Amino acid sequence: MTNRSFDVTSGNTLRCRGWRQEGLLRLLENVLSVGEDPDNLVVYAALGKAARDWPSHDAIVQTLKTMRDDETLIVQSGKPIGVVRTHDRAPVVVMANCNMIGQWAKAEEFYQLEKKGLICWGGLTAGDWQYIGSQGVIQGTYEIFRCIGERHFSSDLSGKLILTSGLGGMGGAQPLAGRLAGAVILCVEMDSTRINKRMEAGYLQHRAETLDEALRLVVEAQRKGDGCSIGLLGNSADILPEIHARGIVPDIVTDQTSAHDLVYGYIPAGLSIEDVQALRENEPEKLAGLSLTSIARHVQAMLDFQSAGSIVFDNGNLIRTQAKKAGIENAFDIPIFTEAYLRPLFARAIGPFRWIALSNDENDIRRIDDYLLETFADNPSVVNWITLARAHVPFEGLPARIAWLGHDARTQVGLAVNRMVRDGVLAGPVAFTRDHLDAGAMAHPNIMTENMKDGSDAIADWPLLNAMLACSSQADLVAIHSGGGGYAGYMTSAGITIVADGSSEADERLRIALTNDTSLGVMRYADAGYEDAYDEAKDRGIRWLNLKERRTVD
Repeated sequence: MTNRSFDVTSGNTLRCRGWRQEGLLRLLENVLSVGEDPDNLVVYAALGKAARDWPSHDAIVQTLKTMRDDETLIVQSGKPIGVVRTHDRAPVVVMANCNMIGQWAKAEEFYQLEKKGLICWGGLTAGDWQYIGSQGVIQGTYEIFRCIGERHFSSDLSGKLILTSGLGGMGGAQPLAGRLAGAVILCVEMDSTRINKRMEAGYLQHRAETLDEALRLVVEAQRKGDGCSIGLLGNSADILPEIHARGIVPDIVTDQTSAHDLVYGYIPAGLSIEDVQALRENEPEKLAGLSLTSIARHVQAMLDFQSAGSIVFDNGNLIRTQAKKAGIENAFDIPIFTEAYLRPLFARAIGPFRWIALSNDENDIRRIDDYLLETFADNPSVVNWITLARAHVPFEGLPARIAWLGHDARTQVGLAVNRMVRDGVLAGPVAFTRDHLDAGAMAHPNIMTENMKDGSDAIADWPLLNAMLACSSQADLVAIHSGGGGYAGYMTSAGITIVADGSSEADERLRIALTNDTSLGVMRYADAGYEDAYDEAKDRGIRWLNLKERRTVD
């Protein structure tokens, strides 16, 4: 234990030389304040860390406090390497996390390097200090449920049963998202402390110790027709087959356990958390084998539900990939959520965009809510979500909000908020960022880019271009991450952060960085042959070079 406090800084007192550095420092503090295991620098997903170790963390903090605007901090897998002289429009921080050479990008290689203290996994938004707690993924989860309702249930999920698992840093958003979509959602979780944490945060309503108790709560909620969330203590590899054996067919089935990690994430059936901790230390290979066996049972139950009529989808945790490795040959009969439900949005560069009140004043987010409700009054998706979020989504750490916005809209919001900071409407600066799961920012053949129209699933040029473009576009922090299943080889992604401090310089950074970020997203999908992206490029004046027609679309 570190015996450190993980408080979030408030107010306008600067510890750094400017708000660009101060903003990034507060975001680092924030990911630990909302993290799953901050004593060990773990933000989410078993090993997604904010810094490689505590000496690295402390050096990052001290460096941010002393840096000038014409300097850039270099961070390699959570370890600060040095500060270089650049210029006052260059990023404050550039970082690369968990990027390994192809032949060596394997789980066993990662674990060896991690134990030697040479690398750490940044996850998606953990290592570059962009995570905002479960609220950061809640709208994406809600959008998936909403899309399923629209496509399969006449836009009405009332009384419908969603069966899922996992209440960690990512999965913890599921119960509230399901309830807001109007469904009854049953979430299976092996770790009792995670159930309690989600209940305390207001994301989960009920806790059940047995399947019978959970099913009674489900039936009661369905009878009332109310949205309802229930957390069931148990192991999915046991509970899902039992639900199927009882002849119960949920309307929707998915999963958000840490299946991407067979050693530090997924908990096999028949083992306690203490058993797993011992095996991690002494017999990690045995634990990985037991995890695969459990995942095979888990996914087979999901496939059985699919055959019985449930809408089943992979929510991005690589559980199908692990199941196929374990011998479930038809694991990929389960579709991935991005391709199945969200690709038309991504083709127009509409994705999870976030803003964080660096003042720690909740009223700043409420004032921005008001602006969005007025400005996007003709956008039912935005109005619906902001209305739901301000009424039901509790803040965690620094007050923040997320909304799915696309090209031009993100830039418009960024510039408007910067004016609000400049005019004193807000109590302090605001940081803008987004999920790595964004149109031009991720290559992941089993999640984001599965079954791309042109077969470009595994090409990682796009997130690399995204990061280089973000550096050229004056973003304050730019990151390139790799990892995924076993923390190696499964994906590459890029992240950016821009601080709106009210200055004219911030106007320029926001206008260029946000516009170019979404422009590349549209180009990526247009290049892959998606008509929605082609239309978006024409409609928005994005200069995509359409080589098929030998002309520039502008």
